[in-house]
Amino acid sequence: MAELMFNHSSPETPLSQSQARKLIESGIDLSHQDLYQINLSGIQLKNNLLTRTSLIKSNWTQAYLTTVDLSGADLRGATLAQAVLIDAKLCGACLYRTDLSGADLSKADLTDVQLQGARYDSQTRFPPDFAYKSSGAIGPGANLNGAALNTANLRYADLQGASLLGAYLGGADLTGANLCRARLSQADLRKAFLPGACLRQARLNGVNLTGVDLRAADLTEIEFETLESIAGADFTLVQGLSQQNRDRLLDRPAHELEACHPLTLKTTYASLKQ
Repeated sequence: MAELMFNHSSPETPLSQSQARKLIESGIDLSHQDLYQINLSGIQLKNNLLTRTSLIKSNWTQAYLTTVDLSGADLRGATLAQAVLIDAKLCGACLYRTDLSGADLSKADLTDVQLQGARYDSQTRFPPDFAYKSSGAIGPGANLNGAALNTANLRYADLQGASLLGAYLGGADLTGANLCRARLSQADLRKAFLPGACLRQARLNGVNLTGVDLRAADLTEIEFETLESIAGADFTLVQGLSQQNRDRLLDRPAHELEACHPLTLKTTYASLKQ
């Protein structure tokens, strides 16, 4: 069979999305092809061969994949939200920063799969004996101790009960994220964005909160003995912060309290006195 021209960087005229989708649905072997950013949402496939296929940033939302062979496939940045992968083969596949929210992987072959930075939630199903919490994936109960997540897009991520001890989260966007009961001791959160985030019962001992945006965050029952710094942190309209913890924050050194947040330009002291 002649090689199909899928490479998005090729000077040849690329196939349209609909043409590429029809070829996939026809069941022909598309191993080693380049299907960059292809939209396959809702597709139903069975026994398709997509081994070592480039599927970067592809969309498989609510796809139904039965015994599809994706061994060695490149699924970086792809969306597999609510996809069903019954007996699918993902051996050695790269799912770096893939969205697995609500996906059913309970019967998939995940041998040597790469999940660093992939997002899962409480509805995602993994094989019973698969150690997904220590796989580098991001989700409830994940073990991300010391993880380098600087400037990561973690908006609305479900990180309930996650362990982020000593994690590097500088500049990360955690807007609306669920960090309830998360362990963040010694984490670096400098200039991170956490507006509207839930930090109920989070452990923050030794955290660096320099320049953090905590506007309207839920700080109910947060735990900390000491903090590295709160210079320029914005606590405007935070919820649930006990008077005891507020007083402890207001007792920080003057140079921290008088520092302005780099974007809101509000001093830490002014944000805590509101």
